[in-house]
Amino acid sequence: MSSFVGALDQGTTSTRFIVFDQAGNVVACAQQEHPQIFPQPGWVEHSPTDIARNTDAVIAEALRSATLTAKDLVAIGITNQRETTLIWDRRTGEPLYNALVWQDTRVDPLVAYFSGQGGKDRFRALTGLPLASYFSGLKLKWLLQNVPNARELADAGHLMFGTMDTWVLWNLTGGVQGGLHLTDVTNASRTQLMGLNSLQWEDELLQTFSIPRSVLPEIASSSEVYGEVADGPLKGVPIAGILGDQQAALVGQTCFQPGEAKNTYGTGCFLLMNTGHKPVSSAAGLVTTVAYQFGRNPACFALEGSIAISGALVQWLRDNLGLIRNSSEIEALAASVQDNGDVYIVPAFSGLYAPYWKDHARGVITGLTRYANRGHIARAALEATAYQTRDVVAAMEQDSRIQLQELRVDGGMVVNELLMQFQSDILDVSVVRPKVTETTALGAAYAAGLATGYWKSTEDLRRNWAVSHTWQPRMSKEDRGHLYSSWQKAVTRSFNWVE
Repeated sequence: MSSFVGALDQGTTSTRFIVFDQAGNVVACAQQEHPQIFPQPGWVEHSPTDIARNTDAVIAEALRSATLTAKDLVAIGITNQRETTLIWDRRTGEPLYNALVWQDTRVDPLVAYFSGQGGKDRFRALTGLPLASYFSGLKLKWLLQNVPNARELADAGHLMFGTMDTWVLWNLTGGVQGGLHLTDVTNASRTQLMGLNSLQWEDELLQTFSIPRSVLPEIASSSEVYGEVADGPLKGVPIAGILGDQQAALVGQTCFQPGEAKNTYGTGCFLLMNTGHKPVSSAAGLVTTVAYQFGRNPACFALEGSIAISGALVQWLRDNLGLIRNSSEIEALAASVQDNGDVYIVPAFSGLYAPYWKDHARGVITGLTRYANRGHIARAALEATAYQTRDVVAAMEQDSRIQLQELRVDGGMVVNELLMQFQSDILDVSVVRPKVTETTALGAAYAAGLATGYWKSTEDLRRNWAVSHTWQPRMSKEDRGHLYSSWQKAVTRSFNWVE
């Protein structure tokens, strides 16, 4: 009797394989980091072959750690860093170039070119997305234009494009020996090539960006049996769920009703609010995206605010400035001072995402005096994530006309008590951390389990959700107003840094 469901979580900094039981508890886990490649300022790349190798390694390690075999798993799901883009030769399986990571800004000139022909929002009604360096379509166009032989291979029908879910799925299901070339609606909705209403690739967009349809994967729902693992320790196990990482976290947090929202604190920060079966267009700088589609049920949609740099700012303090030795030290250092000392960090390292969408912004530290010390810098770094989240919540409430009642939180930074308390204070709402914080992988497992009958309905999933800790606001209205006003002033200082 198969008694568990697995989830492959291919993230920005690492790849993990996690096995869950029916109650949503973690049974086994293995993780491997991969290098971040920075060829020049604004360029961020990953090695697809490293990620494929790590995928195999973490699956084997997790199963071994809990003495599990393929017979113990009813299915696996896949969740992935979204928008990260790669191309490979369908005959050899070899990538033609490193994957362009979602943070990469090399397509800024293409953004400017297409915006000049009709404005940044020219495709928003069709795709839910503004023109920005963030999304996959322009990354694919850059690869076709700049990688030797890419256009020729595409014209000959030998080139495959995918986000990381597609790459992982293709390799797991056989690669050159009949691997499946498909993606799900959540990842497809991040390419700026899919129509939100049609849930299909749109000819208008393919023609505008000069992208041949032959390179694109098939679009499927987020929860169905796509195929089976072709080889290795999971041979024969169905692959039955795919969700982009932030949508997976929404599912893992069981935000199935309109108005329910979650925020994931990872490399970046991503706040999604379920808006139901109809896409809600944004007038406040958010994006409209597919939240999930379970089998043949209608798709659900979400408003999303994407923050490029949150946990990555802590990594920057560690790796670039040497302010701390380990990321875990940031909370104690920030707590060594009573407040931020009027220091604010706006981490616009690759521009500002929601709700500003300023490609030409760059990072700034403001308010420095001789009084400021390491503790104030550390505190400002943590607070930056909370301020950016408030920016997004304000936009979300404006667009949805729903006032946030509580914020469900997950991701690596939610162990930081100081940050979570400040988040509640600056939002003036409850912040709730669930007992199982591996919500991204859990969401992918849920999608796979629903497709195979391991869980019967979303009500089964809701029963699994339980609270670990709730933070209540305790800051005065005056202090909240002063701090947020100063943050907004600091944000304007980052604008138009790049000519």
